Amino acid sequence: MAYDYENFKKDIYKLTNINLSLYKERQMKRRIETLMTRVGFKNFEDYFQGIKTDEKLLRSFVSYLTINVSEFYRNPNQWEVFEKEMIPYLQNKFGSRLNIWSAACSTGDEPYTIAMILARHLPLNKIHIQATDIDEDVLRFAKEGFYSARSLERLPKDLLNKHFEKQDDGYQIKDDIKACVEFKKHNLLEDRYPTGMHMIVCRNVVIYFTDEAKDKVYRQFNQTLNPGGVLFIGSTEQIIHAKELGFNATDSFFYEKM
Repeated sequence: MAYDYENFKKDIYKLTNINLSLYKERQMKRRIETLMTRVGFKNFEDYFQGIKTDEKLLRSFVSYLTINVSEFYRNPNQWEVFEKEMIPYLQNKFGSRLNIWSAACSTGDEPYTIAMILARHLPLNKIHIQATDIDEDVLRFAKEGFYSARSLERLPKDLLNKHFEKQDDGYQIKDDIKACVEFKKHNLLEDRYPTGMHMIVCRNVVIYFTDEAKDKVYRQFNQTLNPGGVLFIGSTEQIIHAKELGFNATDSFFYEKM
């Protein structure tokens, strides 16, 4: 029997623990075929053998698969709601030590944005953000904390001036903000979730998952949050049946655990 995409998905799962069956198939298969052609392979069998034996190919595959598109203060109006409405709500309900999880954090733009906004309201020693992603390369990038001017274009100037040092070819985030964020590898579709969170920020990620996988992730997010905790999702997302999953919509992109 000819080796096809189904075989490829099974072998990738065994090799990486990434379950491609939980991603929208037409979209993901097209992305993989594009990458496969770009790196010089004509079929899935040869491409898998390449990934299996070449660490560089494997890392580029995982990075491409996880669609790492991020920037600081992306969708500014949502961050304004986060600062003006969600932070006071969370502080009133849970106090000044907040447990926040930035899930699928990509290159770190999002958790650092959270930390800088919180630093307007809290001392740095009370800020701890857990930031996770499946891609080890982007986690290394995030830990380094060096960014191009382009990725910082939307960031308010007071935050840029206070928390970054200008370099010849970009900006280095300062160590005191870096210390507020703990980066770890985590697979949303496979790994155990943390517990006791007051807020989860997961934006523009689950749009690539099947409906079944989305619901599973949202249910697990609900279990991760303390009662009254908040889920902050992306501008391209909406939880249609939020109440069935244990959430109340408090704003267009913010959902409170019931």
